[in-house]
Amino acid sequence: MNKTELINAIAEKAGLTKTQAKDALDAAVEAIGAALAENDKVAILGFGTFSVVEKAARTGINPQTKQQITIAARKNIKFKAGSELTAKVK
Repeated sequence: MNKTELINAIAEKAGLTKTQAKDALDAAVEAIGAALAENDKVAILGFGTFSVVEKAARTGINPQTKQQITIAARKNIKFKAGSELTAKVK
């Protein structure tokens, strides 16, 4: 499912126009992104939890030159599916 198909599904299920559904989806994604940028955890009951995890610096190998390189520390987004979402997939 791509973004357009998701917008169509939201519009149909919620009784919204496609424009309203797109605005709602964009607002939700923006709000989640803003919260994660502040290192906040976003928990949506029945769906899952988004959180920011710190990845430590580590040593890697450049596949072209076979030389060791240092991969810098970074932040990554983690998603843990909720029990209701997991049950729908099983």
